[in-house]
Amino acid sequence: MAHPESRPQPKRELLRDAERTRAEVLAVATEVFAESGYSGARVDEIAQRTRTTKRMIYYYFGGKEQLYLAVLENAYRGIRDAEQLLQVDHVDPVVAMRRLAELTFDHHLDHQAFIRLVSIENIHRGAFIARLDSLRSLSQPATSLLDEILGRGRAEGAFRDDVDALDVHIVISSYCVFQVANRHTFGFLFGVDFTDLSQRARMRRMIGDVVVGWLTTR
Repeated sequence: MAHPESRPQPKRELLRDAERTRAEVLAVATEVFAESGYSGARVDEIAQRTRTTKRMIYYYFGGKEQLYLAVLENAYRGIRDAEQLLQVDHVDPVVAMRRLAELTFDHHLDHQAFIRLVSIENIHRGAFIARLDSLRSLSQPATSLLDEILGRGRAEGAFRDDVDALDVHIVISSYCVFQVANRHTFGFLFGVDFTDLSQRARMRRMIGDVVVGWLTTR
C-alpha cells in the first residue's frame, strides 16, 4: 500500500496540467499568429494543433484578443529573460557589449516568430501593444543592462560618452530584426542566404564588430 504522502495531490496535478496546457497554447498560438497575423489566425486552428479545445482556450485566456495579447507579452518577455541570464558584472565592458549584441542576434534568429509578430504589430500601428502597459516596465531591464555596461566602459575610458543605452539598443535591434524581416527579399535581390551557417556566423561577428567599433571610436 502506498504511503499517503507519496500519492499525488489532485490540486497540484490540476495546477501543473493547467500550466502545461497554457504554455502549449501560447507556443502554438505564437506560431499561428506569426504565420497568419491577428486577422487571419483562427482559434479553431490553435485548438486543433494543441491537446485542448477552443472552449478551454477561451477559459484560460478569455478570447482571441486576450490570447494575442498574452502571446505578445510572452514573446517580449523571452528576449528580456535571455538578457538577464547574461552574466557580465565582472567582465570587461568591451567583451560584455559584444556578448550582449551576439546574444540578441542569436535570440532573434532562434525566435523568428517574435520578429514576425513585431512586424504584424507595426502594421496595426501598435494597436494591441498599446494595451500592454506591462511591456514598458518589462523593457526597462534592456536599457538598464546597457547602461551598466556603458557606464563601466566609460569609467575605464573604453567607450565614448556621447552614446546612450537607447542608441545602442536601436542599432542592435535594427540589425538583428533585419536578418529575419528581410531574409527573403534581400536574399532574392543579392543572392544572400541568411540561413547558411557560415553566413550566420559571419553576420553574428559583424554586429559585435559594429557596436564595439562604434563605441570605442572617439
